[in-house]
Amino acid sequence: MPPLAGNELVDVIDANGNTVRVVTRQQMRENNLPHRCTYVLVFNSRGELFVHQRTPLKDVYPLYWDVCVGGVVTAGESFDESVVREVREEIGVDAPVEKLFPFHYQDERTFAHGMVYRAVHDGPFRLQPEEVLHGEFASLAEVLRRIESQPFCPDGVLVLRTYLQKYA
Repeated sequence: MPPLAGNELVDVIDANGNTVRVVTRQQMRENNLPHRCTYVLVFNSRGELFVHQRTPLKDVYPLYWDVCVGGVVTAGESFDESVVREVREEIGVDAPVEKLFPFHYQDERTFAHGMVYRAVHDGPFRLQPEEVLHGEFASLAEVLRRIESQPFCPDGVLVLRTYLQKYA
């Protein structure tokens, strides 16, 4: 994790999404505490999905591929504020986003209460070098094939599968 990212403040939330305390991102990760996240499926005008490989510096799932842009909501920030910031930070654009559905995910590495969004943007993108090694658009069929043979962030995979069930 980049040194400053570990010091970011994050709301720890209860099962209803209410803030119960504020901790550093590092404390949240070390203790796998429930927190808010945004997930954005970024499509181009041809319907291809943007996928990217995370850097080795990421505090969870380093070097994994991801189907979502987004991330941890900082303390006091709303989902809608966070999604704009995250898209701007990770891929360097201001893209209109559409709120789709709430999403919850928990495993041994993360405990996220999220909101899923969709955006359409053809790029070009300015990828944040601390978070994204590289990225590209791929057809949904190609993304689903890659998921079977390459390491993808499991929460993002579940976001995509839920999206396809609801909207495909």
